[in-house]
Amino acid sequence: MAMMSGTEILKSENYKPGNMQTRRKFFKNAALATAAVSAGQVVLANGSHAFTAPESGGKGKELFFDISLAEWSLNGLLFGGKLDNLDFPAYTKDNFDIHAVEYVNQFFPSADLDYAKKLLKRTEDIGIKNVLIMIDDEGNLGETAEVNRKKSVENHFKWVECAQVLGCHSIRVNAGGRGSETEVASAADKSLTELSQFAADFGINVIVENHGGYSSRASWLASVMREVGMVNCGTLPDFGNFRISRDESYDLYQGMKELMPFAKGVSAKSHDFDEEGNETEKDFYRILKIVKDAGFRGYIGIEYEGNNLSENDGIMATKNLLIKAGSSI
Repeated sequence: MAMMSGTEILKSENYKPGNMQTRRKFFKNAALATAAVSAGQVVLANGSHAFTAPESGGKGKELFFDISLAEWSLNGLLFGGKLDNLDFPAYTKDNFDIHAVEYVNQFFPSADLDYAKKLLKRTEDIGIKNVLIMIDDEGNLGETAEVNRKKSVENHFKWVECAQVLGCHSIRVNAGGRGSETEVASAADKSLTELSQFAADFGINVIVENHGGYSSRASWLASVMREVGMVNCGTLPDFGNFRISRDESYDLYQGMKELMPFAKGVSAKSHDFDEEGNETEKDFYRILKIVKDAGFRGYIGIEYEGNNLSENDGIMATKNLLIKAGSSI
């Protein structure tokens, strides 16, 4: 039987919010019954579970995590036309000896599945693991206007399908929106439930990054995660994205503690380093201790955003610090 598209599912007469509540309770119970959510658990189409096992590439024996590279770290080269998305995996392997990548959809020409198959072939040929796709510019899932909210959900369906073709375990989404904290949380709950239900049939996780606005208030995002309560819906805690507004920030270390129980990936945001190779704005040792204590054993993605080092040098500095700090814990 042909699989319905995401839009067809939402418009189907069998698609009723009440039905989702029952399924949500099933996933919530499953989540409570397993301690492996933070290790990258996904739900397969047949309802069984699979785990994203750590890969050997880019990881020393002493580390409890694997290292991947977030494509945004090279946004200058990509936006400048000096690097193409199709060449990003090989560039990562050749320049940094990193064997896993995290894509950004802004650098894809589209979510076309033939393009995804072409990209997959390139990664398979050189032994690169495709970890996730970060999705931007497809609408916020916390939109309080119902028409806009549903459109945002539908816009993400094609990226779920693209992620499945690439062999990724997740897509990263944004849970922002306009309205009060309660209104946006309610809208995000609905959207994440709908999108996660769709993604479950493709074996894909839907993960939310602390990415500005309410989502950077970790207690708010953790509350949304508890409301959704689905095994394949989680977080992507980012070391450096706890700024709620221009005048308000959330405590980084408290935020990491609150988001890690739901984490299916982690983003090691870095900006600047001292002479000893330590990040000047945040304590990687303290953060990685929080990550390890939460039981996380998946990928930590390097996301360098500094200005004092070149993109290549900043990526290597972050990798070296992850290895140094991670091996000491």
